[in-house]
Amino acid sequence: MSEHRIATIMRRDFPTLAPDTPIRRAIAILVDAGAAAAPVIGEDGRLDGLLTQKDCFRPALHASYHQEWMGQVADQMSREVIRVEASDDVIRVAEMFLAHPHRVFPVMDGAAVVGMVHRSDVLSFLLRAG
Repeated sequence: MSEHRIATIMRRDFPTLAPDTPIRRAIAILVDAGAAAAPVIGEDGRLDGLLTQKDCFRPALHASYHQEWMGQVADQMSREVIRVEASDDVIRVAEMFLAHPHRVFPVMDGAAVVGMVHRSDVLSFLLRAG
């Protein structure tokens, strides 16, 4: 099974966000796309961070309490992002999901985000392959 690469199972259709996107708009994008997370891409085209649904709870709760949406994606995103390469072996990424609580990793090809791999996609692959 070691010849199977993440590029073969990653999701290529995913939302992206900019650091200056208003957080309310970013949450709407995630919800509308049914996405667990979205990569945050800087002006230079590089990965600046990752905004997850969990990251969105604090500003959403604040808005529900105070009837006011505040902040941008940069205020809430995770800056330390665990990422995988498109050429990574599926087994290696499965082991990464065991080691980290994340549900999704950005997939990179060099400095470019080319996909997202979800824990459920890797598990589904392992089920079919096993």
